[in-house]
Amino acid sequence: MLKWLLEDPAREPDTEKAAAVIESVVRSELAILQPVHWLTEVAAVIARLTPDTAVRDVEWLAALQFSTTDDPAVMRRATQLAIETSHHLFDTLYHAVALEHDGAVLVTADNRYYLKARRHGKIAALHEWQPG
Repeated sequence: MLKWLLEDPAREPDTEKAAAVIESVVRSELAILQPVHWLTEVAAVIARLTPDTAVRDVEWLAALQFSTTDDPAVMRRATQLAIETSHHLFDTLYHAVALEHDGAVLVTADNRYYLKARRHGKIAALHEWQPG
């Protein structure tokens, strides 16, 4: 999501791939399901990185009305992933959403997490992701 907002290939690699993801969502070819904390986490980062546009960006993201989940099974799975991968729980929550929902896949730009977690399945690196 940060790549959608920053739109700066020099600063953020794979912005064109991120744009393809949001275009697929807008065309209803792809649905997004987020952990319930997603907007808070993104707002915290953009308030720090782009304070001049952060409020507008948060409003735009909120208007997208992405579906969220606070299923306890997701939290259990995320906790297990955090322990097994030695990665932050807030990051593993996104992967846990994919693991706990049929047909879901986490598309991530976090290559460090991807390399640690790919053995669990249902995860794709953004730079390799293809629409459709």
